[in-house]
Amino acid sequence: MSEFAELVDAHYQTLFRFAVSLTRDPDGAADLVQETFCIWAEKGAQLKDRSKAKTWLFTTLHRAFLGQRRRANRYVEEELNEETTGALSAPEDDADRQMDAQRALELLGKLDETYRAPLTLFFLQQHSYKEIAEILEIPIGTVMSRLSRGKEILRRQMMAEPASAPKNILQLEPEALQQSRG
Repeated sequence: MSEFAELVDAHYQTLFRFAVSLTRDPDGAADLVQETFCIWAEKGAQLKDRSKAKTWLFTTLHRAFLGQRRRANRYVEEELNEETTGALSAPEDDADRQMDAQRALELLGKLDETYRAPLTLFFLQQHSYKEIAEILEIPIGTVMSRLSRGKEILRRQMMAEPASAPKNILQLEPEALQQSRG
């Protein structure tokens, strides 16, 4: 297997998840990842330290996203759908935790990109502060403050709206509860 194929195998999924979190569109995310690997094919040989390939790829993907956004001159707000959040979330055994995780991913998708990108890189991609700073081209202190503020915003949104409950519980009427008791 070629070095390029190994690189694609090793990093495609994590790059795709990051791209989905940025674009909120699986097709656009796939295009971004493809563009990132095309740029690697052209310029990757310039990277002297191959251990930094992952960071280089994430940085390149983020730059490509910002370039697309600048060219489009607008950013369409689109909520994450089940297909998209399924690509971002891992299956959970506990139904309550899965509903909370699903809710957190939905709220993450609604956050401004300023907070969404660092939170996604830190929690979903397990990048260090230093790597996030390199990828987003911002100081480490800014990464830490955006993570802190983003977590606080998510926490407030999770607490502001009632926790998820199965639909059948929400649809029960008080009379039905009284009838079942007696």
